[in-house]
Amino acid sequence: MNKLLISISCAFVPLAMAADTAKPNIIYIMSDELAYFEPGFMGGKELQTPNMDRLAASGVIMKNVLSGGPNCAPARGALLTGKHSGHGSVRENSGDNAIRADEKTIGDVLKPLGYAVGGFGKWGIGGRDSTGVPEKHGYDIFLGYYDQAHAHSYYPPYLIRNSDEVPLAGNHGGTQGQTYAQYVIHDAAMKFLREHAGKEPFFAHLPYTPPHGPCAIPESDPAWAIYKDKPWSKDARLYAAMVTMMDREIGEILDLLKERGIEKNTIVFLSGDNGGEDRFADKSHPRGLFSGNKDPNGTLEFRDGKGNPYEGAFRVSFAVSWPGKIAPGRTSDFLGYFPDVLPTVAEAVGAKVPPGVDGISFLPELIGEQAAGRPQAQHDYLYWEKGKWVTIRQSDWCAVNTGRKNWELYNMAGDPSQSKDVVAVNPEILSKLQALARSAHEPQRPGTYSTRERADRDRKAH
Repeated sequence: MNKLLISISCAFVPLAMAADTAKPNIIYIMSDELAYFEPGFMGGKELQTPNMDRLAASGVIMKNVLSGGPNCAPARGALLTGKHSGHGSVRENSGDNAIRADEKTIGDVLKPLGYAVGGFGKWGIGGRDSTGVPEKHGYDIFLGYYDQAHAHSYYPPYLIRNSDEVPLAGNHGGTQGQTYAQYVIHDAAMKFLREHAGKEPFFAHLPYTPPHGPCAIPESDPAWAIYKDKPWSKDARLYAAMVTMMDREIGEILDLLKERGIEKNTIVFLSGDNGGEDRFADKSHPRGLFSGNKDPNGTLEFRDGKGNPYEGAFRVSFAVSWPGKIAPGRTSDFLGYFPDVLPTVAEAVGAKVPPGVDGISFLPELIGEQAAGRPQAQHDYLYWEKGKWVTIRQSDWCAVNTGRKNWELYNMAGDPSQSKDVVAVNPEILSKLQALARSAHEPQRPGTYSTRERADRDRKAH
């Protein structure tokens, strides 16, 4: 049914696009590990995120757009290829899994339409000398970390640009050094934006690594001054400073769009990458100091977190801004996930969706059904798998199998915290979801490497 919905969504040319000859720029900002309730626009109280909040206020907060995976690599694969983890080539979080040469990314979709395509941050779906490197998937430039193990340091000896090493002076890995990698990455992203703003349409893919651990930030950074005297652990203070540092960088991006007069022709997505963890938990904060999976203003909380088959692993903060197209100050309850981003972008720019995509475009939810020229389609189901476990969601029903033996069933409308397994009284619903889960899975076909030498070097360079 998902494929039918996709074909329907692509049959319409959005009225917004027909009335506007300039193809919109696309910016996707992903904060590695930023949890659902942590930023201010999601109710967070401890972390200062004024620019994230500004972005969200200018557009729509999508409360139920979920991650494509329970941790880094599968989430990124689902986002960029539009495939859920039953069909995608990256399903584990080993760090060196690669997408195949024949899999199309958002970059592949946009490049033939004249887009400049740049990525800056953590790639995570193909190390050097693999079929999954970004320069083989539509990117003119990618600077950062190809292998996510390499990204486990903000002071690595080098970064990667189009598979070549870029040395960082005074760095030997770990949490201290001379050259802070995130500054280099963000400066390169800003350079890319300045070079292409107003000249041709661009796609800026910004999978920034903060605040993923191990936490580190220069003491000279203004964000550190905000938190350095807080009565928290050192790592908690560093984590908070990294979030606010990244928020400052987002502000610089938004200011540049306004300065160049292109903010009304630029779609900006902002999200985390996967569900958060109960970071810095103590007796007073059992779900973590910053309450990533528990509403700090209420009782709602999501079960577990990153790496698990329950809701807390998939909940990410998600906002989209497109001034003049998306009405500001809105919230949306549309149920979707990362595979939807590729078809949404494709519909917004008038591109063709590659075959095999599992996502559906939520453009009508963003700009309105009248402007989009069609009603908003809905998912038949959402699907995730990792190793031996499976999670499948259909409307308010969510079935979980933690080992492909004993299934659990939850009614998300009445029990979003997944505290009561109702499988015993709803066997027919479980049976339906099990059948859908079987149909959603195909054997994994990962990408390949011509040699592992450089990829293995990168995995140790942190």
